[in-house]
Formats: sequence, structure tokens, C-alpha cells
Amino acid sequence: MPDIARMVAALGGMAQKQQLVCRGARDLDLTRVVRSGEVVRVRNGWYSTLSEQSPELRAVRVGGRLTGISAVIALGGWVLGHHPLHVAVNENAGRLRTQHNRHKRLDVKNTRGVVVHWVDKEQSERGSAFSVGLLDVLERVALDEEFETVVAALDWALHTAAIDLIDFESLILRLPAELRGIRDWVDIACESLPESLSRTRLRLAGHSVSSQVPMSGGRAIDLVVDEVAGIEVGGEATHLTKFESDRRKDVDITLMELHALRPSARMVFHDWERFERSVDVAVTLHRNTPATFGNSGDRVRALFNTRGMRGWRRRARARSPELPKGRGMGWAG
Repeated sequence: MPDIARMVAALGGMAQKQQLVCRGARDLDLTRVVRSGEVVRVRNGWYSTLSEQSPELRAVRVGGRLTGISAVIALGGWVLGHHPLHVAVNENAGRLRTQHNRHKRLDVKNTRGVVVHWVDKEQSERGSAFSVGLLDVLERVALDEEFETVVAALDWALHTAAIDLIDFESLILRLPAELRGIRDWVDIACESLPESLSRTRLRLAGHSVSSQVPMSGGRAIDLVVDEVAGIEVGGEATHLTKFESDRRKDVDITLMELHALRPSARMVFHDWERFERSVDVAVTLHRNTPATFGNSGDRVRALFNTRGMRGWRRRARARSPELPKGRGMGWAG
């Protein structure tokens, strides 16, 4: 008796019926493992050992594959907040289904949490059984998402070597001309999502930010802002195990005549404005100049005008006409 579940798992957790038949599976074997719960019948002709809630399975159930921010999430990329399911379907695809019920047709005018992207034959031939190719994924992210979300996804892809610098330059050339300025905002040295978000938000507020600034002992400061604030950004899981070394590092940052700040990931995600005010205060005290406390509309406009980022601002306003004119791109959290 063929081990259907093992066959599907060996194919990456997702398999078409013909792949299994070629390996000796019969209709009665497929029926048996579906009834036993060992394998899920995703849609007609598709079987999986993945969780019913996994984005990969839900995308295939719709009738396509993951793309955009959903694919980044499935790959373990740096993404904040909840996002609808982005699914790439072939341009001639039919019989689309809802993401949770293979028997219910998807209403393309009311997709209920699914964003459908129709792709050509060339793109449909790249990638895996449940995701389009990574460069196609990142291009979709750049076209669809908020500015800081795009920067974080590209930071992740470069830092983890999911793509190399040649891939990155190729991706930039794929983008519309007004969006190619994103190139100057991505940092291969960035080590985490909260670090990426902090760097982008502080730059949007008009600050000068340097990443992974060397210090003694082979260490580096995550971010140095305006040559004044030395910022160490991290998650609780990491820093609870390094309490003593983190305190020593803060002291050493101060000995470098920098103002040491250590926001948690939670603070970056959910209490950003308060932390940004603390950076403004640190810079103000060091320079003995009047504090702006986040009122940086003029600086933001200057950055967009000089760094070619107006394309994202126009797209953001098309999506959200209420976006304040004196503020940079919005962010989730």
C-alpha cells in the first residue's frame, strides 16, 4: 500500500494527482488518506499535508499560488501586521474557489480577504507549486504595499541572501521609474524587522541614520541617528538572554559620547510616536537646539522630492485620500 502522505510531503507538502499516480497511487488510496485526515484534498486534483490555515494551501485552493506580501510571510520574511491573501492565477484560469471552501466559487467582484493577480504564462512557469518566483513576489510587494513594508521586505531578502545584489538590481529595473528610488533606502546590513522599520521611519522624519556602526570588540550599534543617538533595537526573546552584555554595550555606547536608547520590538511596532519623541529629545539635548518632536513635514517633503519617492506618496494618496499632506508614508502597527 503506497504511503500517500509521505509522497506528498516529499513533494513539498503539495502535489497534483498525476504526480501521485505516477508514483503508484490509486483513486481508492487517495480517497482513504483524505477520509483518514492524513492528506487534505485542497481542490480537484490537488492534495496537501499542510495545515488548512497555511497561506500556501489557501492560495492553491483559490486556484493559484502565493504572491506579494503573502509569499513573503510564508517564507518567514519581515512583515508587520495582518494582510489579505495575495494569489497569482494564470491569465486563463477558471473555477476559482474561496480560500476556505473548495466547493464555493470565488466571486471576483467580492473576494473577501483575497487579492487576485492575473499573471502571464512566463510568470506562471517560475516558482514552486504554491508560490511564484521570489523576484516576482518582491516586484508585487513593491507595487502593492506601503513604503516601509517594501523596504523591510527588501532588507530581509538581501540580508538573508534570499536574493543577491544582481537579483536586487534586476528587480529595481523591473519597477516603474518613479519607484526606483527605493534602491537608496534598502540596507543589506539590516538584521531585523524592528530595525528596518526604525531606520526607515527615522529617515522619513528627516534624520540621518547609519546602520551597524562598528564599535570595540567586534560589535556594532544597530543604528546611529544624527551622530548623536546610538539605538539598539531588538525583541524580548533575544535580549532577555543577554541582559548583562546589553547593559555593558549601553555603557560603551555612552562612552562613545552617544545617547544610548534601547527600544523593544513591541515599542517600535505599537508605541512608535513616543519613541520617536525620545530620539528628538536626545538630539535636541545634545545640540542644544529647539525640539521639533516629530513635526517634520517639511523634511519629509524634501526627502521625497530629492530621493525619487514621490511615486509611493501618489499611490498612497490614491488608496487613502485622507493621508495628511505634511506626513510621510503611513505604516501598520
